[in-house]
Amino acid sequence: MNKMMIGTGLLITALIMGGCNKAEQDATEPGGESQGESAVVELNDTSFEGAIASGVVLVDFWAPWCPPCRQQLPLVDKAAELLAGKAIVAKMNVDEAKATAGKFNISSIPTLIVFKDGKEVKKFVGVTQTDALVEAVNAAL
Repeated sequence: MNKMMIGTGLLITALIMGGCNKAEQDATEPGGESQGESAVVELNDTSFEGAIASGVVLVDFWAPWCPPCRQQLPLVDKAAELLAGKAIVAKMNVDEAKATAGKFNISSIPTLIVFKDGKEVKKFVGVTQTDALVEAVNAAL
Protein backbone atom coordinates (compact mmCIF):
# COMPACT_ATOMS: atom_id res chain seq x y z
CA MET A 1 0.00 0.00 0.00
CA ASN A 2 2.81 2.44 0.90
CA LYS A 3 4.60 1.72 -2.39
CA MET A 4 1.41 2.45 -4.31
CA MET A 5 0.92 5.75 -2.48
CA ILE A 6 4.52 6.75 -3.08
CA GLY A 7 4.23 5.86 -6.77
CA THR A 8 1.01 7.86 -7.09
CA GLY A 9 2.61 10.80 -5.26
CA LEU A 10 5.59 10.72 -7.61
CA LEU A 11 3.29 10.60 -10.64
CA ILE A 12 1.26 13.55 -9.38
CA THR A 13 4.45 15.48 -8.64
CA ALA A 14 5.79 14.72 -12.12
CA LEU A 15 2.54 15.88 -13.72
CA ILE A 16 2.48 19.08 -11.69
CA MET A 17 6.13 19.83 -12.37
CA GLY A 18 5.69 19.06 -16.06
CA GLY A 19 2.79 21.50 -16.20
CA CYS A 20 4.77 24.20 -14.40
CA ASN A 21 7.73 23.78 -16.70
CA LYS A 22 5.50 24.04 -19.76
CA ALA A 23 3.81 27.18 -18.40
CA GLU A 24 7.20 28.74 -17.65
CA GLN A 25 8.43 27.82 -21.11
CA ASP A 26 5.35 29.37 -22.76
CA ALA A 27 5.72 32.54 -20.69
CA THR A 28 9.29 33.08 -21.83
CA GLU A 29 8.81 32.59 -25.53
CA PRO A 30 8.70 35.76 -27.63
CA GLY A 31 5.20 36.85 -28.49
CA GLY A 32 3.59 35.06 -25.53
CA GLU A 33 0.98 32.36 -26.02
CA SER A 34 -0.18 33.55 -29.42
CA GLN A 35 3.32 33.21 -30.88
CA GLY A 36 2.52 36.18 -33.10
CA GLU A 37 5.09 38.59 -34.46
CA SER A 38 6.96 40.34 -31.69
CA ALA A 39 8.42 43.79 -32.15
CA VAL A 40 11.23 42.83 -29.75
CA VAL A 41 14.52 41.81 -31.39
CA GLU A 42 16.53 38.97 -29.85
CA LEU A 43 20.24 39.71 -29.55
CA ASN A 44 23.27 37.57 -28.77
CA ASP A 45 26.99 38.22 -28.24
CA THR A 46 27.54 38.30 -32.00
CA SER A 47 24.70 40.62 -32.98
CA PHE A 48 24.82 43.01 -30.01
CA GLU A 49 27.45 45.55 -31.11
CA GLY A 50 25.92 46.00 -34.55
CA ALA A 51 22.44 46.42 -33.10
CA ILE A 52 23.37 49.21 -30.69
CA ALA A 53 25.90 50.98 -32.95
CA SER A 54 23.54 53.70 -34.18
CA GLY A 55 20.25 55.13 -33.11
CA VAL A 56 18.47 54.46 -29.83
CA VAL A 57 18.13 50.89 -28.56
CA LEU A 58 16.51 49.58 -25.39
CA VAL A 59 17.96 46.21 -24.32
CA ASP A 60 16.35 43.95 -21.72
CA PHE A 61 18.96 41.66 -20.13
CA TRP A 62 16.99 38.68 -18.82
CA ALA A 63 16.92 34.90 -18.28
CA PRO A 64 14.06 32.42 -18.68
CA TRP A 65 14.45 31.05 -15.12
CA CYS A 66 14.01 34.52 -13.54
CA PRO A 67 10.44 35.25 -12.34
CA PRO A 68 10.86 39.06 -12.36
CA CYS A 69 12.22 38.77 -15.90
CA ARG A 70 9.05 36.97 -16.94
CA GLN A 71 7.06 39.83 -15.39
CA GLN A 72 9.16 42.29 -17.39
CA LEU A 73 8.61 40.63 -20.78
CA PRO A 74 5.05 41.91 -21.46
CA LEU A 75 6.12 45.40 -20.34
CA VAL A 76 8.99 45.31 -22.83
CA ASP A 77 6.66 44.00 -25.54
CA LYS A 78 4.30 46.93 -24.91
CA ALA A 79 7.21 49.40 -24.99
CA ALA A 80 8.26 47.93 -28.34
CA GLU A 81 4.77 48.52 -29.72
CA LEU A 82 4.74 52.11 -28.49
CA LEU A 83 8.25 52.82 -29.81
CA ALA A 84 7.83 51.16 -33.21
CA GLY A 85 9.51 53.24 -35.89
CA LYS A 86 11.36 55.37 -33.32
CA ALA A 87 13.77 53.00 -31.61
CA ILE A 88 14.78 49.34 -31.45
CA VAL A 89 13.66 47.30 -28.47
CA ALA A 90 15.65 44.14 -27.87
CA LYS A 91 16.22 41.43 -25.30
CA MET A 92 19.31 39.45 -24.48
CA ASN A 93 19.38 36.17 -22.56
CA VAL A 94 22.28 36.57 -20.12
CA ASP A 95 22.80 32.79 -19.95
CA GLU A 96 23.45 32.70 -23.69
CA ALA A 97 25.27 36.04 -23.96
CA LYS A 98 27.67 35.92 -21.04
CA ALA A 99 30.37 38.04 -22.69
CA THR A 100 28.06 41.01 -23.28
CA ALA A 101 26.39 40.67 -19.88
CA GLY A 102 29.84 40.71 -18.30
CA LYS A 103 30.94 43.72 -20.33
CA PHE A 104 28.04 45.74 -18.89
CA ASN A 105 28.42 44.32 -15.36
CA ILE A 106 24.96 42.79 -15.34
CA SER A 107 24.73 41.30 -11.85
CA SER A 108 20.96 41.55 -11.30
CA ILE A 109 18.20 40.82 -13.76
CA PRO A 110 16.12 42.14 -15.26
CA THR A 111 18.42 45.00 -16.16
CA LEU A 112 17.32 47.29 -18.97
CA ILE A 113 19.73 49.67 -20.67
CA VAL A 114 19.00 52.44 -23.16
CA PHE A 115 21.83 52.94 -25.65
CA LYS A 116 22.29 55.86 -28.01
CA ASP A 117 24.80 55.43 -30.83
CA GLY A 118 26.49 52.60 -28.93
CA LYS A 119 26.77 54.40 -25.60
CA GLU A 120 24.80 53.63 -22.43
CA VAL A 121 22.55 56.57 -21.50
CA LYS A 122 20.15 55.07 -18.93
CA LYS A 123 20.04 51.89 -16.84
CA PHE A 124 17.16 50.31 -14.94
CA VAL A 125 17.60 47.39 -12.53
CA GLY A 126 14.51 45.40 -11.57
CA VAL A 127 11.05 45.29 -13.07
CA THR A 128 10.44 48.63 -14.76
CA GLN A 129 7.07 49.87 -15.99
CA THR A 130 6.43 50.53 -19.66
CA ASP A 131 5.92 54.28 -19.25
CA ALA A 132 9.34 54.70 -17.59
CA LEU A 133 11.00 52.74 -20.41
CA VAL A 134 9.24 54.72 -23.13
CA GLU A 135 10.07 58.01 -21.39
CA ALA A 136 13.76 57.09 -21.16
CA VAL A 137 13.90 56.09 -24.82
CA ASN A 138 12.07 59.25 -25.92
CA ALA A 139 14.53 61.36 -23.86
CA ALA A 140 17.42 59.72 -25.73
CA LEU A 141 15.94 60.32 -29.20
